[in-house]
Amino acid sequence: MSGLIGRKIGMTSIFDENGKNLPCTVIEAGPCVVTQVRTKEVDGYQALQLGFDDKAERNVTKAAGGHFKKASTAPKRKLVEFQGFEDDYKLGDTITVDYFTAGEFVDITGTSKGKGFQGVVKRHGFGGVGQATHGQHNRLRAPGSIGAASYPARVFKGMRMAGQTGNEKVTVQNLRVLKVVPEKNLIVVKGCVPGHKNAFILIRK
Repeated sequence: MSGLIGRKIGMTSIFDENGKNLPCTVIEAGPCVVTQVRTKEVDGYQALQLGFDDKAERNVTKAAGGHFKKASTAPKRKLVEFQGFEDDYKLGDTITVDYFTAGEFVDITGTSKGKGFQGVVKRHGFGGVGQATHGQHNRLRAPGSIGAASYPARVFKGMRMAGQTGNEKVTVQNLRVLKVVPEKNLIVVKGCVPGHKNAFILIRK
């Protein structure tokens, strides 16, 4: 799917034409530079490699510096390949936030906030088991039984238990574009998107 690389600015809310208050996320989308063009003849598939967010030349290797020099652009922090572009873009072309229009729907991919090691109540939404009386003193947020003894005499794979939470790739689908601000490279989408402020995200049509 075609799209752009962006950066999450933060959340706010706006009013629609009916006076309803809508929660939304502000994203800096692009401008993205075409740093490589993949073709079927050479690579076996068609795609565009896009670069976003300038990076100091002293912080890149000579090989990476030569890669960006071919596209006549400054080194970039984030490189992502996208497929499905209908227009023919060439090496060094710039794709801006004008690629999106208000009213269309997009899918947004990002890395969720890391929560560390968490229990089943926070990680999986368990309600807690047991009662608070009859001598019970520390089992309110426990997961309960995870398997019987004689049969199956084991814990099934995939059992919902405590563990590392967050810091994983998450895609939120069908978010409506509420507003596009070309002069500031901003796009406003309804709802929330994964990641912390200033995190890199991918916006796909």
